[in-house]
Amino acid sequence: MSEVNYEIVPHDGGWAYKVGDVYSETFPSHDHALEAAKDAAARQSLAGETDGISYQDAEGRWHEEVADGTDRPEAHVTDRPTSGR
Repeated sequence: MSEVNYEIVPHDGGWAYKVGDVYSETFPSHDHALEAAKDAAARQSLAGETDGISYQDAEGRWHEEVADGTDRPEAHVTDRPTSGR
């Protein structure tokens, strides 16, 4: 099973959650960002429908696969205390 980590970080004059190198929208407070990350993590684990997907890789080749709607990642929220909260 894959894992997804939502990290709460200062961002653009406020707070955001970050997954890998991607930031969420900016929230006015740490608590707002934390709640949004918890909500996103909870939704990440919800089962969906099994469906076909098509995608293009970095070399420009197209691939078609079946995505199992029950194959969901384990999602975590990391809240590292930072001064200036």
